Amino acid sequence: MKKIISVLLLGIAIFNFALSSPALAADAASGAKVFSANCASCHAGGRNLVNAKKTLKKADLEKYGMYSAEAIVYQVTNGKGAMPAFGKKLKAEQIENVAAYVLEQADKGWKK
Repeated sequence: MKKIISVLLLGIAIFNFALSSPALAADAASGAKVFSANCASCHAGGRNLVNAKKTLKKADLEKYGMYSAEAIVYQVTNGKGAMPAFGKKLKAEQIENVAAYVLEQADKGWKK
């Protein structure tokens, strides 16, 4: 009986861990460094020097369907319009980190 309960508890613990922890969590702090080196020339402070209407501010990201890590990763990887593709320059993990950083900053209003 104790063995069955132990197995059940272990199964529940593994199930809860699997649901609560992403396999690879993005690192916004590392993303800040990549952003500074590759994105800030056009997007410093969440602005957009090429198209002032499409900033990295939360309201604009939401308005244009870009307020998700997946959307940001896709655009950074593939580029769009005047924005170059970074998929061959940056590793997938770096791009995921940039997306985490952009979302974190958007939530903070791009205030440090």
